[in-house]
Amino acid sequence: VQLQASGGGLVQAGGSLRVSCVISGRTGTPYIMGWFRQAPGKEREFVSAINRSGGRTEYTYSVKGRFTISRDNRKDTVYLQMNSLKPEDTAVYYCAASSNFISTHGSDYEYWGQGTLVTVSS
Repeated sequence: VQLQASGGGLVQAGGSLRVSCVISGRTGTPYIMGWFRQAPGKEREFVSAINRSGGRTEYTYSVKGRFTISRDNRKDTVYLQMNSLKPEDTAVYYCAASSNFISTHGSDYEYWGQGTLVTVSS
């Protein structure tokens, strides 16, 4: 299984950006998917997760109401729509896949993408 994240870039504060993650090599049921981020000099943190059907989502408190996770299982793609971006959202965003359960812990995810950089200028 390989995950390919894309869509990062430079955006001004208050702007929007959508990052995507394409899953390849999947067999069987879709994976539970998560987004994590790591800012310079900081530890990786959970951002959002979505269950297999897309019917359940989780968000870290700081992005609730601003970010929306979604998925298209026909395209094996997961999206993270980010609105009202703030400079503190600047980070490398990683997508991750789990075959077990929805989780906010990175250790529960078996597969990771390479990350895409999101930079929010003030």
